[in-house]
Amino acid sequence: MVKPDNEKLNQVVADSRRAREQRDLGYREQALKMYPHICGRCTREFTHKNLHELTVHHRDHNHSNNAADGSNWELLCMYCHDNEHQRQLEAHQGNTSSGSGKGATTTHNPFAGLKSMLDDEK
Repeated sequence: MVKPDNEKLNQVVADSRRAREQRDLGYREQALKMYPHICGRCTREFTHKNLHELTVHHRDHNHSNNAADGSNWELLCMYCHDNEHQRQLEAHQGNTSSGSGKGATTTHNPFAGLKSMLDDEK
């Protein structure tokens, strides 16, 4: 038996509403409702047009930790988000320039002779 057009339309609308409610349960949608649409690092503002470039970063890097209060989330633009994850990878590999990690420290100082050069000009 074929459903009348109104019944088909009502079913499509109901399915669409259910799908949206399911999406809204996701942590990204929750975070976007909770926080202003601004990158937490570079403070770039986002509109509906470029909102897809704003990501949800898990502060503890655990994607299963999605507290309902949003305490483990921060909104970051895709560039700052990539940078954050790259820094985490480098820290795990010991590639730090502070000397506290296992990796090599920076030894070159491009301004090493600057003071003497300035003193010579005087």
